Amino acid sequence: MPSKVARSGACLAAAILCWPLSGEAVPAPVGWPTPDLSTVPDDALGRQVRFGRELVEKTPLLIGPEVRDPSKRYAGNNLACASCHLGAGTKAFAFPFDGVANEFPQYRPRAGKINTLADRLNGCMVRSMNGRRLPAGAPELDALVAYLGFLSAGVQAGVKLPGRGAGAMPELDRPADPGRGRLLFEANCVQCHGADGLGVRAGTPGDAQGYAVPPLWGPDAYNDGAGMNRLGNAANFIHSNMPERAIEGSSSLTAEDAWDVAAFIESQPRPHKDSPEKDFPDRSEKPPDAPLGPYVDGFSQQQHMLGPFAPIRKKLSTFTHRRRLFEPTSSSAATAPHERNMP
Repeated sequence: MPSKVARSGACLAAAILCWPLSGEAVPAPVGWPTPDLSTVPDDALGRQVRFGRELVEKTPLLIGPEVRDPSKRYAGNNLACASCHLGAGTKAFAFPFDGVANEFPQYRPRAGKINTLADRLNGCMVRSMNGRRLPAGAPELDALVAYLGFLSAGVQAGVKLPGRGAGAMPELDRPADPGRGRLLFEANCVQCHGADGLGVRAGTPGDAQGYAVPPLWGPDAYNDGAGMNRLGNAANFIHSNMPERAIEGSSSLTAEDAWDVAAFIESQPRPHKDSPEKDFPDRSEKPPDAPLGPYVDGFSQQQHMLGPFAPIRKKLSTFTHRRRLFEPTSSSAATAPHERNMP
């Protein structure tokens, strides 16, 4: 059962309910797995699983840029994995981990090759955490793999759970409007994330405690190569999970609002990922809302950033994708471009 988040003037980022257009809470889908960590034996694997959960929740404290041991500074910002994967990766429509491990090895268009689960986790380290890869055999990497394996153990392989990704609300038939989004941000988001969008530290800079409310842009945010820097991912996450103050009975953002406020957030400065042109070696596989070029579809970067995306998707459908060589049967992820396993 979801619990209400304690509040002290600023809302915590880890919102625990989903909010539709009506503003009424949406419970997790029927049958949504709720693995009980207390059932894990106190053996080597169990300790590894628990360490993985701790890494997701306390990333800055264990592998962040402010930890005492320089060799453990894998993350380049002070976000936690749980900043995007709410409930330590167990909350529906908040990029949950349940079932993810069963899908690997998997062909990843962004990499242009088959990835292992460890590869995928390291993609988050380099992009969302703006850091460096965890080396093979690192206890932290093994623990994260073990934790995702634990959350996937009760999910039948090949079954995509309802509530995976962040949702797939209707797209706009116009470009998203960052100017309108700014007004919505000021009305709905500054109470938590601040007028400057830089969030609220849990302690003080340098203490490796991370954030009570994560930054949405600025030097300590995810970089521009992260999945959350794609408008569809950000808009659906916002629509499914924010604003947290809706718990008190106020209405949620509408779908149109979520697209526009996401456009405002994505228009703000953030760290730059090196060599983004190396992503999507087959550029015909690049998603319509990929904000960084180069592109092969003839549409502008502005339209890739703000939409509308339907014309881009239609043009991309005329290309023969390498994905089809690896996945003869279409997956739901191919037709629901904003419903992702991880940002």
